[in-house]
Amino acid sequence: MATETESPTDETARAEIFLSGMHCAGCAQKIEKRLGQTPGVQKADVSFATSRAVVTYHPGDRPLRQVLDAIVELGYKPVEPARAKLSLDKASPEAWNAVAKAPGVVSVTPDAANRAAEVAYLSEATSLSEIKRFLAGRGVLAGGRATREAADPLELEEQQRETHLHNLRTRFFVSAVLSLPVVFVAMSHRAVPSLAGLVGIWVQLALTTAVMVYGGGEFFRDAWAALRRRSADMNTLVAVGTGAAYIYSVAATIAPPFFLVGGEHAAHATVPVYFEAAAVIIVLVLLGRWLEGRATRSAGNALRELARLQAKTARVVRDGREVDVPIGDVVVGDIVVARPGERISVDGVVESGASAVDESLLTGESLPVEKQTGDGVFGGTMNTSGSLKYRAVKVGRETALARVVELVRQAQSTKAPIARLADVVSGYFVPIVIVVAVATFAVWYVWGPQGQELNFAVLTFVSVLIVACPCALGLATPTAIMVGTGRGAELGILIKGGAGLEQAARVDTIVFDKTGTLTKGQPALFDVATLGTMPENEVLRFAAASERGSEHPLAAAIVAGAESRGVELGEASTFSAEAGFGVRATVEGRAVVVGNRRLLDEVSPNNQRAKKAAEQIASEGKTPIFVLVDGEVVGVLGVADEVKPQAREAVALAHALGIETVMLTGDQWQVAEAIAREVGIDRVMAEVLPGDKAAEVERLQQAGKRVAMVGDGVNDAPALAQADVGIAIGRGADVAAAAADVMLVGDDIRLAVESLKLARRALRTIKQNLFLSFVYNVASVPIAAGVLYPATGWLLEPIVASAAMSLSSVCVVTNSLRLRGFGRSST
Repeated sequence: MATETESPTDETARAEIFLSGMHCAGCAQKIEKRLGQTPGVQKADVSFATSRAVVTYHPGDRPLRQVLDAIVELGYKPVEPARAKLSLDKASPEAWNAVAKAPGVVSVTPDAANRAAEVAYLSEATSLSEIKRFLAGRGVLAGGRATREAADPLELEEQQRETHLHNLRTRFFVSAVLSLPVVFVAMSHRAVPSLAGLVGIWVQLALTTAVMVYGGGEFFRDAWAALRRRSADMNTLVAVGTGAAYIYSVAATIAPPFFLVGGEHAAHATVPVYFEAAAVIIVLVLLGRWLEGRATRSAGNALRELARLQAKTARVVRDGREVDVPIGDVVVGDIVVARPGERISVDGVVESGASAVDESLLTGESLPVEKQTGDGVFGGTMNTSGSLKYRAVKVGRETALARVVELVRQAQSTKAPIARLADVVSGYFVPIVIVVAVATFAVWYVWGPQGQELNFAVLTFVSVLIVACPCALGLATPTAIMVGTGRGAELGILIKGGAGLEQAARVDTIVFDKTGTLTKGQPALFDVATLGTMPENEVLRFAAASERGSEHPLAAAIVAGAESRGVELGEASTFSAEAGFGVRATVEGRAVVVGNRRLLDEVSPNNQRAKKAAEQIASEGKTPIFVLVDGEVVGVLGVADEVKPQAREAVALAHALGIETVMLTGDQWQVAEAIAREVGIDRVMAEVLPGDKAAEVERLQQAGKRVAMVGDGVNDAPALAQADVGIAIGRGADVAAAAADVMLVGDDIRLAVESLKLARRALRTIKQNLFLSFVYNVASVPIAAGVLYPATGWLLEPIVASAAMSLSSVCVVTNSLRLRGFGRSST
């Protein structure tokens, strides 16, 4: 599978390619290094756990063909490109060059005679319509149709995974059945006379050969391919280890005197053979890979469940008739029909009909939302009652749900900084292990027990190679990230990647923006205090007329309050807004100023009566707004924004995690402190201008704090970017577009703290996995090499080493899967 999105500039694009055939972290390292050397590729990240290569490249250099070829050359299988027949209004080399440079295009084969070409592209990354839009934006008009579309990305990935698991399971069971007689004969110690001696050994040879060819053939093929590339990986360890045991045993079977002390006098004697070790090691490695594959498949369940919510077809009105078409054929402007009990196919605007739509997957709200003409609907949500006809406004990868799925997929494919250590170790581990194994063989061959030097050398050589496989190390970080981000998505927490996850786990201070975060963001007018002879309605009329030109939530509250009181609004002939202060306007020839305390101090600094009235309003948790007409303060308005019911719980959850809480607002100190007392905030930063919020966050960081900033992702964008972790509260479809490290589906502020708790749990799991992996490899290699034998007489059998190696990987993945049990906290 491949997915791709253009970067913020036109210079680079990003392709995510699903591939099969990786067996360990070493495979991922090898592919990553090779792709990074491909001309035009800026960066490549390959994840063993997710079986994906994420490539950032320059479309102008057209490197995707080389990228896919490089993957094949290394012995792995990438996704097959889809193909389409594309025609241009005016064919020319320049036009075809523009097609070749479109993001997602792999290759172009022009047919100059027919002004057409066959275009190969990554259909999971782009579509024919997107290619056409790209060309249209560059002045090239194109038409055409797809001639070979790939399967659905999710289905393709699942199909490949299931095929791989089925093959592993079949090879495991067949090899296990063939190995049982080998183990029985080897362990019978001549209990069955007919299988004693050479007869039993030849039976073991025949059955083990079948196991090596059928069950282990892939290991040897991949190891040979790696050797030709002058590299080594897990397959090298398995192939060399089992191959050594098998070759030694075959040689000992064919020419036993060579392996016996005084062999020329013992022509009819037998020597110890290790057929059962070679066969059982193959069986256990296959079992480990099968269990590992099943576990990693479970780790990606959350992403698959999200993707399954996307509709496969849509009922579209074409030529006056309703027809069912594939979801990829829906274009912007189509009229789509949704009947009761059906999913909304794409994002759109209701043209006719009325219904209630369950939008819980995007908003977190459990109750269906009533929809009527003019309301927006989102693809993947469930139409529960009436019928709707809606006009498509976003299709394909632009829908809200598709973008959420893409964010989760990207998060699971990116690496956390902590994973770099495992990558470095895995890259050097296999060559080091081979050197240690050879040294172990040499030591035991020279200083082993008399008469058993070669047997001990072979035994320890095989054990070291088998036990040291770095699979667990390679799985330690990506499986925890997969499960953690997947579980977060199920809870409405979208974590953009491994780096964000790791940063979030280290946060010790959380900063909440007030308006729209701790409060509902829908202030209302409560008080109108007059200070002169002007009547209350007149004060409100001048204030509302001046604020009609402002987009600030407080301005909207004043206008709405005036209208609800039946005040007839006038028109401002001039208007200017001063960010963070208020507005100035001319209404009916009179100069009107409406603003906060700082604007009052500028216009009428010594008006103590106005300030006293404002203090009374502020002490009640309301924001005082001063109204001045022709330089005279005529009234003070009291506007309040209701605190969210979950705000106190969110702050309590943060305190339970030992996190300091801060409120950041442009409101006056009295108002801010009143709200802070209500919800339990530790520290208040008030009267902060919008442009200064990032500086306040930076000041906390300079004091040694690791800061998470929680805001709406738009007005607070600079502060979100400055913080160590930016957490954006989304509203419906906007969540996927917010520029932050963590995005919350819906507006439940408790999820902001839950995201930090989940990140801590995931990082703890990663550290546990790395510890288990390092300890296992550091401890197992010396034991396999036989360091305990002189003192205890105990030697690690290759079969036991193989079982331990397989179980280590399964243990790491199973430990990561515990994150699926992460649940919402209760206070």
